[in-house]
Amino acid sequence: MTTLTDRFGRHFPYLRMSLTEACNYRCGYCLPDGYDGPSRGFLTRGEIGRLLRAFVALGMSKLRLTGGEPSLRRDLVDVIADAAALPGIRKIAMTTNGVVLARRVADWHAAGLTALNVSIDSLDAVRFAAVTGFDHHAQLLDGIEHSLGLGFASVKLNAVLLRGVNDDELDAWLEYVRPRALSVRYIELMRTGENADYFARHHLPASTIAAQLLSRGWSRTERAFDAGPAVEYAHPDYAGRIGLIAPYAPNFCAGCNRLRVTARGDLRLCLFGEFGVPLRDLLQSDDDGETLRARIAQQLGLKAAGHDLHRGNTGITPHLASVGG
Repeated sequence: MTTLTDRFGRHFPYLRMSLTEACNYRCGYCLPDGYDGPSRGFLTRGEIGRLLRAFVALGMSKLRLTGGEPSLRRDLVDVIADAAALPGIRKIAMTTNGVVLARRVADWHAAGLTALNVSIDSLDAVRFAAVTGFDHHAQLLDGIEHSLGLGFASVKLNAVLLRGVNDDELDAWLEYVRPRALSVRYIELMRTGENADYFARHHLPASTIAAQLLSRGWSRTERAFDAGPAVEYAHPDYAGRIGLIAPYAPNFCAGCNRLRVTARGDLRLCLFGEFGVPLRDLLQSDDDGETLRARIAQQLGLKAAGHDLHRGNTGITPHLASVGG
């Protein structure tokens, strides 16, 4: 049984690990001016290996690699292969903006990646470029099609729901998923330390999409124990699904099952928490494994029941690229 359990009885088999804070997108809701921080100083491959072994020993079975943009790591294939070699990890997923998807996804799959999430905020190429600052929509769609033929356990597409930008695209997405066995997930825009004005202009509750799905005959599906936060909807006439991630919904945090580690080795108990717990000092030697595991397990006693986003408190998260989303 996992020892990754908090005082509210929640279990945490799912780790989201950031590989870098750097990103080559300029999304209005995250890094509108682009990433201008350091390109070095992130956890090394050896440090990542020690970290993952500690979490596996504590009961972690699902790993998601995030960023920033994880494909900016030159050793990404090696990091995936190292994780795949660890007994106990059943799922290795990654979230990517897909800039190099068509060229590299086969290598990621061969190394052991089992699930893929691709960020694509619009099916319209002009809107996509306006949101991300990057004009490669056609190549991204080609990369997604290529990914669907590789045998991933799941392929999911992430679209941040933006009022006045892409909130009228549900019908287009429904037609997209009709023949394709993938999930499109609308992610409700979250306020962070640096996007207050953008949030005020573009936030829209995910419940608006839920109401449209229900009116079209879609129904909620059962959630797996190690699934992410999305509530998924299915329809018998469609091969794909639509998911909603609604952090402002009541009781959103009650089903939390994931922990986060930043690209610099800080444990984050919550995406919008008030503090990080340094782990990097214990990632320098295999001899510190027991102390590392104890520090991780002990910190779960400090995990809060939920975030304070409703009160406008974004914690210490300036933007999502700093933590891994």
